Amino acid sequence: MLRNIGRTFLPAACRLAVNSTAPSNAPHRQIYRSFHTGGRLLARFGKRPVEPSTSQNTFTWGKFAHATAFTVVGAGSFFAGCVIWEYEEVRAVMRRHMERGPLWARRPFEPGDKWGEWRAQLSLWWASQTEGQKVFWPICFVNVLVFGAWKIPSLAPTMLRYFASSPASRGFRLPMLLSGFSHYSFIHLAVNMFVLHSFSTSAVILLGKEQFLGLYLSGALTSSLASYLYKMFVFSPAVSLGASGAIMAILGYVCTESPDSRLAIVLLPMLTFTAGTAIKALVAFDVLGAALRWQLFDHAAHLGGTLFGIYWAMHGRQHIWEKREPLIRWYHNLREAGKRR
Repeated sequence: MLRNIGRTFLPAACRLAVNSTAPSNAPHRQIYRSFHTGGRLLARFGKRPVEPSTSQNTFTWGKFAHATAFTVVGAGSFFAGCVIWEYEEVRAVMRRHMERGPLWARRPFEPGDKWGEWRAQLSLWWASQTEGQKVFWPICFVNVLVFGAWKIPSLAPTMLRYFASSPASRGFRLPMLLSGFSHYSFIHLAVNMFVLHSFSTSAVILLGKEQFLGLYLSGALTSSLASYLYKMFVFSPAVSLGASGAIMAILGYVCTESPDSRLAIVLLPMLTFTAGTAIKALVAFDVLGAALRWQLFDHAAHLGGTLFGIYWAMHGRQHIWEKREPLIRWYHNLREAGKRR
């Protein structure tokens, strides 16, 4: 049984959805407002970024076709890139093994060389991390950088344009991905990163770090596409942001691949349940939330990410990832041809 999967489980990982009700002439200081009434659980997240609504920005079937094409091409590119990354990683390991060269972290440093000492300590810490954690920390770092950018008032228009996704916005494609690294609330960021850290080791054991990253990035796109489709049907111009669509794709995969693993809620460790039960409960919760139009989370994005993870466990890995040999062979030939020139 996997080592870390049963330790923690937080269904509170959330991709927030916020109604766009601010006036169209709202200045910077009015871009942010307290989330409207909806219960104590909503209020604890503080303020949210809100995009001024405009009557001319509507989401049509033509836009949805563009968003779908962007998702398909983007997901395919991510997986192709991760296949190439895997190829290069194998080559690097083989070359290092043959040359037996020292790693950067093991380079000697002179006494009193503070940079060398700091580098050695960082190397020891990095070496102690699991492969899953080595993928998690760069993702976490990017999320923290984006969170910090939200706190700079002069960057507010840029952040709202590119890091908060809405089907009603003009530039609706790029935010489908970038909003998956975006958090305005520290609690929102902390919860999502905690859940991702809890599952990263187990997921990378099952997937490998390259396939994990491909699934994570593709999950961000597919969850945004599901959110757009839902908002189009309910005529909602709400903006969404958060990493939980991508995280739910990872959870959907892990819980489908290892349904008998035991999970527990972090604050209630005595209450355990199987991963299979957990994923069914999450799907039911998000279906109910979407049907009743709850505004606590972006339930459609959660559901899209989860279903994509389930699909990858049942079909995607077998019919897409495991048939990557032609791409590897093409890239290898291209690389060798470039060397001969």
